[in-house]
Amino acid sequence: MSAQLLQTLLGGLTIGAIYALVALGFSIIYNASRVINFAQGEFVMLGGMATVWLAAASWPLPLAGLAAVLLAAGAGLALARFAVAPARGASVVTLIIITIGASILLRGLAALVWDKKIHPLPPFSGEAPILVGGAALLPQSLWVLGVTLLVVLLLSGFFARTLTGKALLATSHNRLAAQLAGISVQRVLLASFALSAALGALAGILVAPITFTSWDVGVMLGLKGFAAAILGGLGSGPGAVLGGLALGMIEALGAGYVSSAYKDAIAFVIILAVLVFMPGGLLGKRSTDRV
Repeated sequence: MSAQLLQTLLGGLTIGAIYALVALGFSIIYNASRVINFAQGEFVMLGGMATVWLAAASWPLPLAGLAAVLLAAGAGLALARFAVAPARGASVVTLIIITIGASILLRGLAALVWDKKIHPLPPFSGEAPILVGGAALLPQSLWVLGVTLLVVLLLSGFFARTLTGKALLATSHNRLAAQLAGISVQRVLLASFALSAALGALAGILVAPITFTSWDVGVMLGLKGFAAAILGGLGSGPGAVLGGLALGMIEALGAGYVSSAYKDAIAFVIILAVLVFMPGGLLGKRSTDRV
């Protein structure tokens, strides 16, 4: 394998892990409520911008990151409690419009509270690249890949071993049966939005030292996370991870060997192709029966 190809694949794997975290947020909310949350990208922005702001205020980076994740989780809770929950009986289109409106609101608030400049975040452990087979790997990329793997393992344990996780799974399989079993669907909705917002914020913090962050960075990351969720199969956790990594690889190879001008368009082409030729995604259900 040539050094150039290895460099491209490592870059694709890194950004693909970020897409996977964002896609997981989409899948968690969709499973719990059948809502597609187009404000997910703004949670990514909140994570990065809040961390930059708190770090500039002399907060230690780990504490600033933790506070940013909690802030985003609070924003997710507020969105679920005051916007989505009151409209539970509304149509899917109405719910989507609500989340789009929340996205616009969060971007506007970020521009007012902070600014419209691009902000860097210091790497977690230095900037000296690590040579791997002739390719240069940034230490921050190892943080992205390691934290993403840890999150996937923790989520697997959360859904398999905790009552809240099992309630989320039960609600995703059969909402009515979960209610009859005594599961509070309202609490499941709140938990799903808080968890997905926290995952988005974590993605924003991890990627900020590589791509920097700004008030509108969540727009494209949110759309690409949605594309990854669609590619893997909307509602499938493993599919979200696979879709994110695949999208990152395809995007990197397209930019490296075709043209970087089409890098951002690849995600939208994938969305259209999957919807037309493979609506269930890579790991999603091929058909759905609602009883």
